[in-house]
Amino acid sequence: MIALFFFLLFLTQTLASSTPTLTFSPKILNKSGDTVLIKWYNVPSPSKLDWLGIYSPPDSHEQNFIGYKFLSTSPSWAQGWGSISLPLTNLRSNYTFRIFRWTESEINPKKHDHDHNPIPGTAHFLAQSEQLGFALGRGPEQVHLAYTDEESEMRVMFVAGDGEKRCVRYGEREKELSDVAVARVERYEVDHLCHAPANRSEGWRDPGWIFDAVMKGLKKGVRYYYQVGSDSKGWSETYSFVSRNEDSNETIAFLFGDMGTATPYTTFVRTQDESISTMKWILRDIKALGDKPAFVSHIGDISYARGYSWLWDHFFTQIEPVASRVAYHVCIGNHEYDWPSQPWKPDWSQWIYGTDGGGECGVPYSLKFHMPGNSSEPTGSHAPATRNLYYSMNVGVVHFVYFSTETNFLKGSNQYNFIKHDLASVDRKKTPFVVVQGHRPMYTTSNEVRDTLMREKMLEHLEPLFVKYNVSIALWGHVHRYERFCPLNNFTCGSMGLNGEEGQAFPVHIVIGMAGQDWQPIWEPRADHPDDPVFPQPYRSLYRGGEFGYTRLVATKEKLTFSYVGNHDGEVHDTFEILASGQVLNGDGDSSDGGIGSTEAKSQVVDSTFSWYVKVASVLVLGTFVGYVLGFVSHSRKVAASGRNWTPVKSDDT
Repeated sequence: MIALFFFLLFLTQTLASSTPTLTFSPKILNKSGDTVLIKWYNVPSPSKLDWLGIYSPPDSHEQNFIGYKFLSTSPSWAQGWGSISLPLTNLRSNYTFRIFRWTESEINPKKHDHDHNPIPGTAHFLAQSEQLGFALGRGPEQVHLAYTDEESEMRVMFVAGDGEKRCVRYGEREKELSDVAVARVERYEVDHLCHAPANRSEGWRDPGWIFDAVMKGLKKGVRYYYQVGSDSKGWSETYSFVSRNEDSNETIAFLFGDMGTATPYTTFVRTQDESISTMKWILRDIKALGDKPAFVSHIGDISYARGYSWLWDHFFTQIEPVASRVAYHVCIGNHEYDWPSQPWKPDWSQWIYGTDGGGECGVPYSLKFHMPGNSSEPTGSHAPATRNLYYSMNVGVVHFVYFSTETNFLKGSNQYNFIKHDLASVDRKKTPFVVVQGHRPMYTTSNEVRDTLMREKMLEHLEPLFVKYNVSIALWGHVHRYERFCPLNNFTCGSMGLNGEEGQAFPVHIVIGMAGQDWQPIWEPRADHPDDPVFPQPYRSLYRGGEFGYTRLVATKEKLTFSYVGNHDGEVHDTFEILASGQVLNGDGDSSDGGIGSTEAKSQVVDSTFSWYVKVASVLVLGTFVGYVLGFVSHSRKVAASGRNWTPVKSDDT
């Protein structure tokens, strides 16, 4: 009997030692962005297609993972053991990890992600880990600011795992946060969403509770410190911002579209690794400003969640280092809104408005942001009305207007009437510059054939307003590249007055959708994309850039300077100026006279206080931000990105 006992014990240990095992450490993470080390052992006959599934909540169906990593990304995978480090975002539910065997014969070509990679199969389960959680009492996350309709206010929004009372406490001294404002709270449910995948198990995850508080009675241009949370549930770290000052003679903004977010794993839709660099450089610029106020403008295609709700959590976690410091303003894009039964869908738009919103029908966008004004449109379904569609605000010497290209903008619509009345009411003595922003462009030389009829409607209904009321700049996203046009009216360049003639104050149209998403082919083929078409560059297109980046706007009452910064080096690669009279300076793109197309002009930096600060700040290490984002770029995309050089598109007229 004793011999039999020891034999059975030996057999049990032997079998246990050969069973695939999955472990991780630490068991509890403190906050979003903290890293977990996942280890596995005893994977028999390892295959390059064996994969690690990331699940939250832990009881998710095997096919409803939030992301995956192939075990072959670990150097020792062929020996049946290895490890992967992942920074994780707090989804307000625990995580678990599972390993599956997958073979080439089981690849289903009909089930693939947006990059046309086949979705891994789950038929052969190998191992599952215990649950990983996040520490309690650490306070809310996803903190972001926004201006309200009152200059003396700043809105702060954040997310928590329950709807219990939360506040913001704030003050001019970091250790004396004596003012308190109670946050209102709301949330949305799965049945508020309109289509798959947003309202199905593969895309839906509990979004948490969304809190919205307003800090009031703020002095002009003063730094305030604040925390969000509660005594019972915990307070956030202390953040700070500089309040708005409409009396200021300087306006600073960072503007872009189509940024998205990055994930440390592959998921069902393409994510945007380049968004990390966009936030890194903007954070550098904000830190360089010291106590100067500024804000961010993100004009559509915000998170690219497209119905996979955890990508919104990744997005807000990623922007928090910036959005907790400055107001973060948005307008709606096709990937936040469009769905098959959207209420405004005229006959000419049938091929324009499709399923790009992934069934979200504007709901997460409407609740997770709260912009000035009170614009809204009914969804025509059980979903709540879509908000944050059109609004305007004065920031220093610039009047900014935001509008929606996804809802009715034709003559007679509420939105058209708002734009017309707003532009007619601008006090040009107070705000000599007007910047209008929408998602889909009125002008582009990219091959956006699908939107042709929409652009025609915008030219018919909106361009006459822009010209009549002397809009300075019209900014657009949707096309994932940078392109700047001459001052335009009906495809005709107005004179910029560079040779002594009278300038014509037409709007300068600029496409700035280059902050992260990379579906758009560049105009000049790259070596690794020889079949991408070359789109001719007509005379009206003065500068086209083929790299990711963002733009800066710096304005005084006399002059507005607009610059395009490349993500690959953080330097200015296009710049032009507009005088308060509407005259456009040094932005003709003519390489023969020191224009932006020339090497000389590209080497020049705008001589302003802002650029001086940025030069100084460029030597600083962005430790906090870089530490957070390092884990968010997949190995394969990093390798691809490292091979990209700055390749400005030729500016020769064709």
